[in-house]
Amino acid sequence: MIPPFDLGAELVSIERQEPGSIAGWFIPGRSLEAGVLLLHGVRSNRREMIGRARFLRNAGYSVLMIDMQAHGETPGSHITFGYRESGDVRRALEYLRARVSGRPVGVIGVSLGGAAILLGDAPVSADAVVLEAVYSTIQRAIENRLAIRLGPLGGPLTPLLLWQLELRFDFSRNDLSPLLAITKLKSPVMIIAGSNDRHTQISESKDLFLHAPEPKSLWAVDGAEHQNFHRYAPQVYERRVLKFFCKYLRNGVWHAGNAVRSTRCARRNVTN
Repeated sequence: MIPPFDLGAELVSIERQEPGSIAGWFIPGRSLEAGVLLLHGVRSNRREMIGRARFLRNAGYSVLMIDMQAHGETPGSHITFGYRESGDVRRALEYLRARVSGRPVGVIGVSLGGAAILLGDAPVSADAVVLEAVYSTIQRAIENRLAIRLGPLGGPLTPLLLWQLELRFDFSRNDLSPLLAITKLKSPVMIIAGSNDRHTQISESKDLFLHAPEPKSLWAVDGAEHQNFHRYAPQVYERRVLKFFCKYLRNGVWHAGNAVRSTRCARRNVTN
């Protein structure tokens, strides 16, 4: 997969424990700036995140974009709704930290990518986290999709599909609960949701927000469905995300509830 010429990206291959390596692109930013990992949604690949990569690169950040397991050019036998994908996310963050010489790192995860940030043994360790359209529990995710396709007839099928899922992948529904996992998050978090999203309903995003530790923020994108929020509202998206990253990736590294303050964001004129 060849990156767009204007990104100035290099092809990377990140080793992992599972067979095959993680495919990705790395875009170097300005000296001394933080890095940001971008994680795509389900049945997609890193190309979904090109728009975000461009504005982050233009803001000076280094950017790492990967294909998670069973997506794009990264091998894998099954999509696991963020559970096994979480291993790729942790390895990619290790790689990014090494490339930016220990400077702060942020991560943006869309849908599946956001779930992969939270799931696994524990949520990832990052200095700032953006979660977009992340389901609250696998049960709610199944219910929503069955309702979209079958209407009221879909409800009775949810327990059957949950049972098949647990049997097939040998993990429990609690292993696929971002709602439980987010209580253990130790990073500042920004949650973004579509007000008209039927796949991940706004009530789920509000539940995630309520269960997330401080510091946290919630942005409901008015009129948006389960779609690319950056493409839907690019100017507002960029302003809000850059302000969030400026606070936690430029104002100082976040350490267990205490951020070292500085005036760097003020000098860059990042506003609401």
